[in-house]
Amino acid sequence: MTTYSAVRTTGIYCRPGCGAKPLAENVRTFELAAAAEAAGYRACLRCRPYRVAGTIADDAPELVCRAVQLIIAGVLDESGEAALGARLGLSARHLRRMFQEHLGVTPDQFARSRRAHFARRLLDDTDLGIADVAFASGFGSLRQFNRAIREVFRATPRELRDRRRRTDRLVADGGLVLRLPYNPPYDWDAMAGFLADHAIPGVESVEDGIYRRTISLDGDPGLLEIGPGGPDHLLLTAHLPYWEGVIHVAERAAALVGLQSEPLLARTLLAEDPTIGPLIAERPGIRVLGAWGPFEVAVQAVVRDHDVLHKLVTTYGVPVPGLGHGLTHAFPSAEVLAAAELVGPLAQAVAQGNIKLDVGDDTLIRSLEAVPGVSRKAAHHVAMRLGARDAWPLDGAAEDLRPWRSLAAMHIMVARGAPAT
Repeated sequence: MTTYSAVRTTGIYCRPGCGAKPLAENVRTFELAAAAEAAGYRACLRCRPYRVAGTIADDAPELVCRAVQLIIAGVLDESGEAALGARLGLSARHLRRMFQEHLGVTPDQFARSRRAHFARRLLDDTDLGIADVAFASGFGSLRQFNRAIREVFRATPRELRDRRRRTDRLVADGGLVLRLPYNPPYDWDAMAGFLADHAIPGVESVEDGIYRRTISLDGDPGLLEIGPGGPDHLLLTAHLPYWEGVIHVAERAAALVGLQSEPLLARTLLAEDPTIGPLIAERPGIRVLGAWGPFEVAVQAVVRDHDVLHKLVTTYGVPVPGLGHGLTHAFPSAEVLAAAELVGPLAQAVAQGNIKLDVGDDTLIRSLEAVPGVSRKAAHHVAMRLGARDAWPLDGAAEDLRPWRSLAAMHIMVARGAPAT
């Protein structure tokens, strides 16, 4: 996890490794860039801390982590902290208190910082116009965008675009190219191997280390490509029908490949286990992968046969022609699959709102297990991919690995399914 250093005498905060050497008595540390900004500090122009991964500590309370997941999904874009708290069974006041205590910011401040940092990366990496950057980053208006950028970076968007370095700009033959930052270690080969083993035919593919998948945005098709980029980032190439809300596409893509959480504490504690410890030593960069579409992960956990999955996709999915790489359809919705015999009960429960596939927790596991055809292991697999720390989609109970069984399970599944490099 990145720890940011803020200097009281300059009002600037930096990422680790910055060349600035202030006196120790003048330095404050923050675990989140958003917390440093909320305390009145601005980002260093030299080390550009907005370009590194800003993950939440894995020892933060699960309620806070679930709230962060919902913020990343865009809950605060169209509603306030009260609505976010209601989703978690908390008052807005209690939610703010938990965020202040564990993250040093309010939920609104956290969301604003993420939008501003994403916008700054778009200004650096792409040639999108200023207005497109604003709406791609989740801001509701240009005025709101300009105000937030000035408050966080002490400059206008145009001034920041003019400051970008020659090597920042990313180009491709088509699509929008973005960096997905992470803090090493991160084992893309292992993660790509897992995604290849679990790819839904017609919807996902992995070829030559590049993960590709079809997506649907408000009924319009798109294509995502994710692959290696550098020692601290992957590259996402997004082919989309429009740029509005691209921040949520990038955040969901980052969650899919396990970049939203950094298992520092979990890795340290599991390293002492006689079974999991050697696996961690061999591949310390394993992360718990997330999901692009929670419903499709649920269906995949129930329907393990690739041929049956392919038939579901080609029968009920929306055709997306001309993509190549074996990609032919967007995954069907729960409403559409409610008519499918094999997964009808699950699809109906999701379509009717009886099961909310937003965060992985014990409530989700119990709800899934109550659906005909959903096994305990399938329910735990879905919860693991939706952010649960302590899911166990394998045989047995593994009580000695609590409360970090999800990471342990990922190590075991990777070891079984993907050869070590």
